[in-house]
Amino acid sequence: MPDVNDGNDDQREHVPSRQRRRFEGISSRAYEHPADRSALVALRKLSGFDTVFKALSGLLPERSLRLLFLSDSVRVSDDQFAHLNDMLRDACYILDLEKVPPMYVTQDPQPNAMCIGLDEPIIVVTTGLVELLDEEEMQAVVGHEVGHALSGHSVYRTILLFLTSLALRVAWIPLGNFAIMAIVTALREWFRKSELSADRAGLLVGQDLKASMRGLMKIAGGNHLHEMNVDAFLKQAEEYEAGGDLRDSVLKILNVMPRTHPFTTVRAAELKKWAATRDYQRIMDGHYPRRSEDKDTSVTDSFRQSASHYADNVRSSKDPLMKLVTDIAGGAGDLGGKLRGKFGGGSGGANTGNHGTPEDGA
Repeated sequence: MPDVNDGNDDQREHVPSRQRRRFEGISSRAYEHPADRSALVALRKLSGFDTVFKALSGLLPERSLRLLFLSDSVRVSDDQFAHLNDMLRDACYILDLEKVPPMYVTQDPQPNAMCIGLDEPIIVVTTGLVELLDEEEMQAVVGHEVGHALSGHSVYRTILLFLTSLALRVAWIPLGNFAIMAIVTALREWFRKSELSADRAGLLVGQDLKASMRGLMKIAGGNHLHEMNVDAFLKQAEEYEAGGDLRDSVLKILNVMPRTHPFTTVRAAELKKWAATRDYQRIMDGHYPRRSEDKDTSVTDSFRQSASHYADNVRSSKDPLMKLVTDIAGGAGDLGGKLRGKFGGGSGGANTGNHGTPEDGA
């Protein structure tokens, strides 16, 4: 497999030797989660976002950010973290990203990775992550970050980091903080969806679903694979989605709002579901959208596909709140009875006519 930049095969000797497919000219549309696209559309429609985006694009200290990593982290190269450098070049080759972004390893025991930058993306991984994952798992993570770069996610991630920091500084200004937090909240909602897209890119690069699952389990539970089981881990996602009543549905929303990433079990379940689809198989067979076609893509069609995806998710969801939404949309009777039952776990039904006793804590 030739190198992206200079064709030097010697630089690739540490890359997993098994043969993997390359996706020449692939568009990020091939792996982008529909919710990623629709959330980004909604973000761009947020009042004042365009003004803030244009202002920050010129004000963000990106040069300072690059100098910070250059001076206080280790830049991945042929001489430093060479195995990561091989993985980075490999990921760029497979996703056909022409310019290999700089990559840094920074001292932090917390396992994490990010892709930031406005003009050019920078990939940063922590020592905690490098020490936690094996070669195949790390390949999926590097592919994940290259997927962010190919999708252009780094721009919005950088703005999110800056605005989150700014919100803390101006918290004493009620209206100013409110305006910033509205954009931060919208950015976080989009970024959680973009992580699902990048997980798919990581699978396209690693081409090993088991390794992707192992990596997510390790991020959730540490380096104790002998104590963990993929099937049991995925059952947690099912229990999380279906369990409880409407109160739990509200708590799920409140729990996830401050986060930039979806919950790990949810990511694992979403990735496994996508790996079983015909869309994934078509990509692996070489049938996928090309970057050369991006300019002809209809924004309306993309939004329609996203809306269809959301509607399908609501219909198939086991979450009590989503079930209630489906019932309301379907014209189900006795809404009051359903609310009492779902909030309190009672048996108030639409057809019994029995309103029952008041539920405590409703």
